[in-house]
Amino acid sequence: MLPVVSTIPLRHMASGDILSLQVYKFIGANPGKKVYIQSNLHGAEIAGNAVIHQLIEFLQTVNDTDLYGEIWLVPVCNPMSVNQRSHIFSSGRFCSYEGKDWNRIFWDYEKHADDLLEFAKSQINFEPEVVKKNYLAKIQQSFAKILEKINSSSGVPYTERFSYRLQSMSLDADYLIDLHSHTNQALNYLYLFRNREESAKYFLLPFGIQFVEFDKCEEDAFDKTFIQPWLALEDYFKQLGREIRFDIEAWTLELGTGMQMNPDSVEKGLRGVKNYLAYKGVLRISGFPLKESESHNMSLKSRTQMKRYYAPTGGMIQSRVELGSSVKAGERIYQILSFHKDGTLPTVIDVSAEQDGFVFDISSNQAVNEGEFVLGMIE
Repeated sequence: MLPVVSTIPLRHMASGDILSLQVYKFIGANPGKKVYIQSNLHGAEIAGNAVIHQLIEFLQTVNDTDLYGEIWLVPVCNPMSVNQRSHIFSSGRFCSYEGKDWNRIFWDYEKHADDLLEFAKSQINFEPEVVKKNYLAKIQQSFAKILEKINSSSGVPYTERFSYRLQSMSLDADYLIDLHSHTNQALNYLYLFRNREESAKYFLLPFGIQFVEFDKCEEDAFDKTFIQPWLALEDYFKQLGREIRFDIEAWTLELGTGMQMNPDSVEKGLRGVKNYLAYKGVLRISGFPLKESESHNMSLKSRTQMKRYYAPTGGMIQSRVELGSSVKAGERIYQILSFHKDGTLPTVIDVSAEQDGFVFDISSNQAVNEGEFVLGMIE
């Protein structure tokens, strides 16, 4: 099966060059769900590009009769971010012109809708698929107004143009997968939303971090703005005495360390995505879902269980516990070698864990200013 390849102009630069997106669409012979998968929204987080490349190669070996629905693949989805450099380092987490995090700029229908309860009441006796179709039409109608603003004489900042382009391709998807890595050094895991725990284990990752209600830290993130309107509608139906779970899911996979195509992270990401798509019935392929899926023990953690440690003073990090280590409260997790400019000798400061947990994220730079990130732990 060969993909339909589309090149979408994204930004005209002062130099005359045009930055573009390339989208690979695999269309099955059978009707079904739409899956949208993108990678590299933040510039340093490149492992997902290798996952998408290997998915493209794999899907070319699959018969179109084994694909139910369609799979859209968008590697290197943010060329502005990917090309950003500071000497040899690629960060690209923030738009350098506007100062915004590239993954906190997206449009959330729930924030613009003031009639969700009335809509739920009007749909209370309809079948879930009918409700889903009607609700998506409302979302798309509201979303279309953004284009009017973009095309106006006054225009909009680039981040609004960019977010519109990505969301215009993904808004009608059933399953959304956003492939990330950490800018620092980190383990492989995923982020998930409530009532989607059963599906999470099919990614076969060791642990997942679940968003809590009103998590302001993740406001306007790509995955959250995609699924939040559906979660909100489920809540309104529940208030009216009806339980509905729409078959709409959003995932962010964190695949290891930034600026690296780590083979282990790529392999785990590819295996997990293929297994998930087979579980959801999008791919009907031999050997999938994998036998170990049902018994896979994924540890689920709340974001409230995350604890980040910041340097209490400037200096050099030494004797830090390794990534993936389990530690006990009171145990030393790193030292800071601190130099002074007051005629005194250098000092070494011990920093201890405030709680039991394991280390899932550590800074790549072991020279820190006061208040800079050193490591992250989960209870």
